[in-house]
Amino acid sequence: MTIIDPSAEGRILRIVDIAGGEGVRRRLFALGFQPGDRVECGQRGIFGGPVVLKNLRTGVSMAVGRGIARKILVAVDDAD
Repeated sequence: MTIIDPSAEGRILRIVDIAGGEGVRRRLFALGFQPGDRVECGQRGIFGGPVVLKNLRTGVSMAVGRGIARKILVAVDDAD
């Protein structure tokens, strides 16, 4: 289990848990990101900018700041 970091770009990950507070959890749940979902870590901004995440279950893509991305606990998903 790890957090989303810059080395995850282009990898398929499975959300294990969201370690943030209630506001962060509620926002991610409302956008369709839940534990168990597979996500693809896309482009990342330069100089610590946002990370683009694509939920492979719902097809939703969104940019999240590094602070929120660090609160999403993930595992590498080997099932393809």
